[in-house]
Amino acid sequence: MGRKNSPGSGASKSRRLDRETPAQSVARPLPRHLLVLRTSAMGDVAMLPHALRALLAAYPELQVTVATQRLFRPFFEGLPVGILEVDTKGVHHSLRGMWRLAAEARRLGVDAVADVHDVLRSQAFRLSMRLHGIPTAHIDKDRAEKRRFIRCGGRGMEPLRHTVLRYCDTFRQLGFVFDDPRPAERRSLENPFGEKQGRWVGFAPFSAHRGKTYPEAQSRELVRLLSERFDRVFIHSGGGVERAFAEEMERIYPNVTALSGKVRLDGELALVSNLDCVVAMDSLVMHLAALVGTPVVSVWGATHPGLGFLGFGVPAEGIVQADMACRPCSVFGSKPCRYGDYRCLTAITPESVAERVEHLVGRP
Repeated sequence: MGRKNSPGSGASKSRRLDRETPAQSVARPLPRHLLVLRTSAMGDVAMLPHALRALLAAYPELQVTVATQRLFRPFFEGLPVGILEVDTKGVHHSLRGMWRLAAEARRLGVDAVADVHDVLRSQAFRLSMRLHGIPTAHIDKDRAEKRRFIRCGGRGMEPLRHTVLRYCDTFRQLGFVFDDPRPAERRSLENPFGEKQGRWVGFAPFSAHRGKTYPEAQSRELVRLLSERFDRVFIHSGGGVERAFAEEMERIYPNVTALSGKVRLDGELALVSNLDCVVAMDSLVMHLAALVGTPVVSVWGATHPGLGFLGFGVPAEGIVQADMACRPCSVFGSKPCRYGDYRCLTAITPESVAERVEHLVGRP
């Protein structure tokens, strides 16, 4: 069986890595101004507000600054947190740039750091802060356990600890005591597409990796099915070929809208909050829906929800996946299919996905 993760398991390991004893941790006063560092990837940053919501509910007087990219500001709307903008392609790109960012953080009066990214640049940031006497903690990603999950296909193992809970564990290393967060409650933001009439659904078939992208022929058929069964269908996409696909569907079906170029990230999040359901891969849109409590049909191919990256609060009935001996084959979906046909995705029929959407939304 897989190792069961208690709330303190990641914390104790990270204390050892930082060469702190439990006694030192207990004796240290609670931070008053916490800096939380996570600069990418988008889906991982979008999971951070769940953990911050739980922390601030228990410590409403705590000052929190999130160090992240400017693009990700919409994720934190409604939370009483400040944003320290990180320019990952410019001034903060290098390790020296992260030392410069640490100096900016110290000028803000930060007295503790929670690094929920733990990459080379964030490690340089932590080192600079520790050299100035500021305590730090970092996430336990448990990479070895994830590799083991991949090797055995998750069979006989419990789901690994969710990323949101690993974020919470990082805060607990600094002395905070609080309950795990609950799923976000449903909330509606101002709709960028005006008054809603009928049932609206979203469809996000794309991802950064082919192992997490719904095949084109099946995506076309699913758009057709959704357009027949729902009043409006919105296709979430990036640019290039993704945008071309979405715009083609928009031309074919009068009630389909391609979102690329029509809304920015904040508008996309606001739209998702007004949808009845979203069909999403293991990608950003799944996490946007989780932030605002919108029901999700979450489609999984090369990756697996048991690895800890499922949209926080998405129930089992929202998960669609094929039971195959070859999956999961990758933590992030970047590994090429050993058979070349991505059968883990082609096995998931458009009809089964549309039926799951109707199950969650309710038939008219």
